[in-house]
Amino acid sequence: MLDRNETVVTEFILEGFSGLNQRLQLFLSLVFLLIYLTTVMGNAPIIFLVCVDNRLQIPMYFFIGNLAFLEICFTSCTSIKLLVILSSGRRTISVSGCFVQSHFYFALGCMELILLVVMPFDRYLAICQPLRYAAIMTQQLCILLVVAAWVAGFTFMSYHLVLLSKLTFCGSNKIQHFFCDNSPLFQLSCSDTNLLWRIDSVLILFAVLASLCLTLSSYVCILFCILRMPSRRKKAFATCSSHLTSLAIAFGSCLDLYSHPSERVSLETNKLVALLNTVLYPFLNPFIYSLRNKLVVLVLKDTIGCRTHYVEEKHFWIAEVF
Repeated sequence: MLDRNETVVTEFILEGFSGLNQRLQLFLSLVFLLIYLTTVMGNAPIIFLVCVDNRLQIPMYFFIGNLAFLEICFTSCTSIKLLVILSSGRRTISVSGCFVQSHFYFALGCMELILLVVMPFDRYLAICQPLRYAAIMTQQLCILLVVAAWVAGFTFMSYHLVLLSKLTFCGSNKIQHFFCDNSPLFQLSCSDTNLLWRIDSVLILFAVLASLCLTLSSYVCILFCILRMPSRRKKAFATCSSHLTSLAIAFGSCLDLYSHPSERVSLETNKLVALLNTVLYPFLNPFIYSLRNKLVVLVLKDTIGCRTHYVEEKHFWIAEVF
């Protein structure tokens, strides 16, 4: 039962970075706007090129195109509201809107984890099992893997909506964050959140650690295979290092955000780490997975008219490694 002086919360106030002065918040809004536009403009051409150019219609680029689309959705889920908060000061969000944002954030994040498992496995087959690659990675299988990632992400994270629906909010409605993350919601709730937090943490950590182990196992197999190709070691190690740096940001931020009890979480630190996950990581991915790829750059130049011919190179996509 609620105390007679307590009222049920119907909307939240996202505090964001309210401790900063207005000029600094406006400056940050411009910086984040530039990053967001760069993320969208870096990923959108990749999606377009993969759809229209036959040279990119192979499994590796099919997965990269899907990752690009996923990155746009994932960063838009939180960045648009962050920009509104910083630029206009409009911080309110309804309880239902908050739950929807939280669900999409975790569902899209889960889908990305699945895709990050599929992509290095595809490269492992291409590099270490080249004779069987075409027979295994058929178009039907690629489509099935992507559809499965989307379905599994939303289905697996549907439990999150169930947990949120069990929370009651009857005190302060100020969320010390720039989006509806778990920790601030659990801290605001009037309910006993110990069991809910344990269930949530176990499932999130299971998804993160399982995908991390599978992803790393593919890279380890690739590296062992590359060690037997001396002529390509330098390029392969450079590519792997950039990929692993990106993965370190993604998985490291997830583990830091969701491996601690909500009551022990420093929300100021939580906000800074969340920026790595929601802003920096999607910003870096086009440069790491696409714009450093020679074939993608070549197709992009042909598309905008900088090149008028294309020289077919045998096994070019395998030589690209990733």
